[in-house]
Amino acid sequence: MNYIWNYTEPSEDTLFKSEMLCKDMNLNPIVARLLVERGVDSIEKARKFFRPQLTDLHDPFLFQDMAKAVDRLNLALGRKERILVYGDYDVDGCTAVALVYRFLQQYYSNIDYYVPDRNDEGYGVTFHGVDYAYRTGVKLVIVLDCGIKAVREVDYANEKGIDFIICDHHVPDSELPKAVAVLNAKREDNTYPYQHLCGCGVGFKLMQAFAYNNGIEFSQLIPLLDLCAISIASDIVPIMGENRILAYHGLRQLNSNPSTGVKALIDICGLTEKDLTLNDIIFKLGPRINASGRMQNGKESVSLLIEKDTDKARTIAWQINEYNEQRKDLDKSITEEANRIVESLVHEHDRKSIVLYNEEWHKGVIGIVASRLTEIYFRPSVVLTRTDDMATGSARSVAGFDVYSAIESCRDLLENFGGHTYAAGLSMKVENVPEFKRRFEEYVEAHILPEQTSEAIKIDAKLDFKDITHRFFSDIRKFNPFGPDNPKPIFCTEHVYDYGTSKVVGREQEHIKLELVDNKSKYVMNGIAFGQSSQARYIKTKQSFDIVYSLQENTHKRGEIQLQIEDIKPSGNTSHSD
Repeated sequence: MNYIWNYTEPSEDTLFKSEMLCKDMNLNPIVARLLVERGVDSIEKARKFFRPQLTDLHDPFLFQDMAKAVDRLNLALGRKERILVYGDYDVDGCTAVALVYRFLQQYYSNIDYYVPDRNDEGYGVTFHGVDYAYRTGVKLVIVLDCGIKAVREVDYANEKGIDFIICDHHVPDSELPKAVAVLNAKREDNTYPYQHLCGCGVGFKLMQAFAYNNGIEFSQLIPLLDLCAISIASDIVPIMGENRILAYHGLRQLNSNPSTGVKALIDICGLTEKDLTLNDIIFKLGPRINASGRMQNGKESVSLLIEKDTDKARTIAWQINEYNEQRKDLDKSITEEANRIVESLVHEHDRKSIVLYNEEWHKGVIGIVASRLTEIYFRPSVVLTRTDDMATGSARSVAGFDVYSAIESCRDLLENFGGHTYAAGLSMKVENVPEFKRRFEEYVEAHILPEQTSEAIKIDAKLDFKDITHRFFSDIRKFNPFGPDNPKPIFCTEHVYDYGTSKVVGREQEHIKLELVDNKSKYVMNGIAFGQSSQARYIKTKQSFDIVYSLQENTHKRGEIQLQIEDIKPSGNTSHSD
């Protein structure tokens, strides 16, 4: 590893607020500091942070148009109109469709769902989808995780006598579609107090409002929270505020009583006996749900998530798992090819962004490839392929850089685009690709900060081993679930030594299992450093070194605290940025 270690001493204001929390709540000073740095700077906020309550969810009728949406939905049920639940083909869209469909299906049978085909139709509300609604007699479409820019498509639907309720969280244009209701907390005239819900979260708020309006107990919504947790984790939205409440209780549902389809997915991932975290969703469950939309059609993932029969759910889960294996092979081969292209173009090395176009690349995995390139080169990346006569693709960003704004600056070259700060989709005429590449690079170069283009670890606090008590570890675990805006705390301990028993482990001897002491106590700490076996020789010299790490429970010795070591540097050679 060759990370830059970033550590900033806490400000006087942070220290003052931390001291107040320490006195008022009898907290460890470091725990108090971590809270304040997350904006949790009062007793009331701290209590809500540590004990997220569903009763603290915001009133869904604070959304602009929520009353209109519920009224139109009630009218559809009263008239026995056919309803279509329509969503994007990614995890957020599929979970949102499954959530709304499952809840409404308990009270109404004249309902269908639709997920556009990535290859035949592309992203979002499509004319093909509107035609399907018209052919099947649909009078009301509930759109989830897309639709905020579907001005022409909604106009087309209106001409056919089909109404739309749009539930989206992507950045809107100045002109909104002429739908009956547009639920989006990023509207310019927004009145909702929380702007960071995912698409599934907005769908949940619609169902919450519908339930309240119809005298349905809130407890009827709780079985759907596992879908909210899956969506929140996979869509990489902030894990604070309302998302923290939904993720916290969603994980409880996921671990105690997941739906039949989700349980089949958990089993096929080999996670049956595990206490699931958001990381398990990000790396195991989410990619499999995504794989259906990437390789075939996202409708299969929805069918899994709404399935009530255990055997049928297992069959669909096995099929989706096979799609995921195919996806991994494609992802690997295209990433390697893209990597070779970047490495072969000497002039690319000085650029602040990456834009690649190859008309042969599979449309279903280019978003993953863009993510891989961003991880490898620490640059905003756009990967494009050809769909008919258009270049279509995905963009991913580095921490702190708004890739949506970068793409929006080139909007005159684009046919369509949408997304948010860290991820976006776009399409353009093939002949516009070279000019887009030039203009995109120009914007990135003018706006990206140097620290956003390097491999860095933000250190939350410096500790001595004596600070790592069971109570301290217990308090840190209460920060779960971790994610954007609430990352797992990273600590640094300087001048540590091998206790004499550290060793290289792993099938290919790639990891180090460590037993360490520091120079301020006699505590022996166990640690694991994945992929860092190259450091073993220095560690065995008995010279001191510095480590950055997070805390975890040793999976082999329940109750024992273990360091998950992110990086190791010889003492005195640590590159800090203050």
